[in-house]
Amino acid sequence: MEDNKIYTLTVSEISGKKFFIPAYQRGYRWTEQQVLDLLNDVNEFKTGGDNAWYCLQPLVVRLMNPEDKRLVLENDKSEWYEVIDGQQRLTTTFLIIHYFNEMYNGKKKKELPYIKYETRTHSYDYLKSLEISETGDVLYENKLPDSIDFYYMKLAYKAIDKWVDSHPDFDENEFQTKFIRKTSFIWYESVEEDPIKVFTRLNIGKISLTNAELIKALFLNRSNFRSEDDNHLILRQQEIASEWDAIEYSLQKDEFWLFLNSPGYHRPTRIDFIFELICNQNKLQLSLEKLKLIGTDDYRTFRYFYEYFKSGDASIEECWKEIKNYFQVFKEWYDDVELYHYVGYLVEYKYKIADIVNAWEKSEDKSAFIKKLKEKIRDIILNSYPKGIQTLKDAMNFQFKEDGSDKGRCKPILLFHNIQTIINQNKTKEDNEKYQIGVFYKFPFHLYKIENWDVEHINSNTTNPEEGEDTQKEWLFNIYLGVNDEIQALIKNYFEEDDVDVKNTLFEQIQQIYPSQVEWSDQEKNRIWNYTLLDSSTNRSYGNSIFSGKRRVIIGKDKGKLIPIPKWSKNKAFVLDTEEKEATSSFIPQCTKQVFMKYYSSIFSDPNYWTKEDALGYKNDILGCIKTLED
Repeated sequence: MEDNKIYTLTVSEISGKKFFIPAYQRGYRWTEQQVLDLLNDVNEFKTGGDNAWYCLQPLVVRLMNPEDKRLVLENDKSEWYEVIDGQQRLTTTFLIIHYFNEMYNGKKKKELPYIKYETRTHSYDYLKSLEISETGDVLYENKLPDSIDFYYMKLAYKAIDKWVDSHPDFDENEFQTKFIRKTSFIWYESVEEDPIKVFTRLNIGKISLTNAELIKALFLNRSNFRSEDDNHLILRQQEIASEWDAIEYSLQKDEFWLFLNSPGYHRPTRIDFIFELICNQNKLQLSLEKLKLIGTDDYRTFRYFYEYFKSGDASIEECWKEIKNYFQVFKEWYDDVELYHYVGYLVEYKYKIADIVNAWEKSEDKSAFIKKLKEKIRDIILNSYPKGIQTLKDAMNFQFKEDGSDKGRCKPILLFHNIQTIINQNKTKEDNEKYQIGVFYKFPFHLYKIENWDVEHINSNTTNPEEGEDTQKEWLFNIYLGVNDEIQALIKNYFEEDDVDVKNTLFEQIQQIYPSQVEWSDQEKNRIWNYTLLDSSTNRSYGNSIFSGKRRVIIGKDKGKLIPIPKWSKNKAFVLDTEEKEATSSFIPQCTKQVFMKYYSSIFSDPNYWTKEDALGYKNDILGCIKTLED
């Protein structure tokens, strides 16, 4: 079984080869800025020794069959490479070498790559004919037919001359050394039978080769295995490929991935994440000299592994073991109810996975590791408050501003309350002989991270929350069955009345007989016992409704329904005059749901309001959870 080949070739080594640009490739389209960017990158590159090199993006090629009919005009049996990806860089490389040959090299011209274009057959002749006149114009063979490709080639050639002129202290010898000898392509030689499939993947949608794909080619390259037994080698290649796919499959599941990462990782393969960790921590123990060579660009990780495999004592088995160790650690965390929640919490607050892995490796056992995680969580909570807050108890009693502008300070506590609640519930289930099933429920970090979550008031922060008609109706509906006949009669009159002023008078009369909630002071409204986590869309959907209105919206969000307020019917009863409508469901954190279920109250009090008794029970439950950080 033939493998894809991957290594690096300097521009000098590329120049001695023959390339075929197939018809499915578009024409040359590099802009002036792209040419200038390449020249600047090469010029600014610090060689730093004989082994340092600047890396160009991959040149993806395929060795052609000498009998390929597309080469028949050449009548040439030498090696030709079909360029699948990288034609623009290859043509620009030709232009740069050609420019210096014409302007500086005299009789000692550098070798050029030979490029045959299947459909734009005059392109190579045009490239060779380009020159700069004494007036700075670009000249070429006028007898060649016009082409849009020629326009861009001329533009690129002019850009090279313009760039050289803009550097008065330009050293052409130093630059040419950097470009010819110190600049390398990542040479990716595909064995795919149908190169058009490879081209389509790389160019339709612009999916470039990832570090992972390049590294995979290193792992499956026969020359990197120590075994000479073909059967054993093939079997090991298949095993690594299978394990590789299994790791990638797991990482592609958002519930696993977003437990370890923040949203916004746009690479098509996620195993790159593990390779980056190994590179950044130098787990393969490359020398300082080699670490200086790998650079900082997008292909740094590939070059790290490339340098490792170039060394004489490189071991695929040891390298693959490091990769699997990382994955197995992440899987162990994911499957453990405490580790999953504590690690996921720290990742949410931007702790680096590498630092958490280091703490794991230095811990004597799981208990010691959990203790370290709790210390970091405690620091996150306290650091979200002003410097005067030094204990978790102080944080719980913190008085927020009356306008609620600093309410976000308690978000770390509220998130921790959710995860510790789930941990406690799981432990309770595990202790019950009926539930010997491991993890009962996990906090879904992947859902939490894709929505805009914030801290919001439970009890409305407005002075008069019942001033709107919808809120008045909600309040009256919720008290109707629990009041005496006199108040029920007034409620009926309210719903049967059309005049707004009369309705308001009736509502005020009802409130005098059946007062609304006990008033909260502004200070009481702005403490942690009156805050919970809500996504922005849910908060907008109920605004400053009373508690029961918010509860209705929360239930609807959780069910994926729009639940209307019941109305008074002609049959003298409350009915839903419209059915519940389908809506987009939202993830509601467990403690937020429990707030609106009045879960924390010892008795079920007024359904319309979040009472002080409710708030105190809620606060005590939060206190019980955060005390675990001091155990």
